[in-house]
Amino acid sequence: MERCVGLSDREIIRLSLADLEYFACLVLKYEVRLLTYIKKISQCNHDEAEDILQEAFIKIWKNLKGYDPRLTLESWIFRIVHNETISFWRKKTSYSKDKIVQLDDERLHSLTAVEDLDEMEGESFFRIIEEVLPLLKQEYREVLVLKYLEDKSYIEISDILKIPEGTVATRISRAKKSFKELASGKFDQSIFK
Repeated sequence: MERCVGLSDREIIRLSLADLEYFACLVLKYEVRLLTYIKKISQCNHDEAEDILQEAFIKIWKNLKGYDPRLTLESWIFRIVHNETISFWRKKTSYSKDKIVQLDDERLHSLTAVEDLDEMEGESFFRIIEEVLPLLKQEYREVLVLKYLEDKSYIEISDILKIPEGTVATRISRAKKSFKELASGKFDQSIFK
């Protein structure tokens, strides 16, 4: 949409509150990234992800007047989508937090920030990521996905998960340590060079 080009998030909010058609600018700007995010933190198919996103956009629209400009719009939107994804699974199944998080292969290399794991050979590395990440506590998986797969800052993760920045840093540190311990215990040490 031509009218969306060059608009800042604040302008989109202001215009959307006056004219619903401008809300489409917000949808266009974030839709693809949010669908990808939903699929990464859940085990849902494309149709389910679209349903979750549609519900999230409805909540975003209904709460747009209450948006707190101290947060980035992106963090606020991700928080709503994150919560809506969890709500979806609570409704759909008996909800197991252990079911959340599914990775796509193209972003898995981002997790090489975990000490010593970047020295592993390619295929073994991906196998370890796929097998170990689901074994982590939910709170550790969430921060690893947001930090290394979504490239979020500590401040953004704090805003999305509604936890202090210090807690984010602690969880990331503990998540890396736990990941390494699980990977080391689960696989032959020869894969670590």
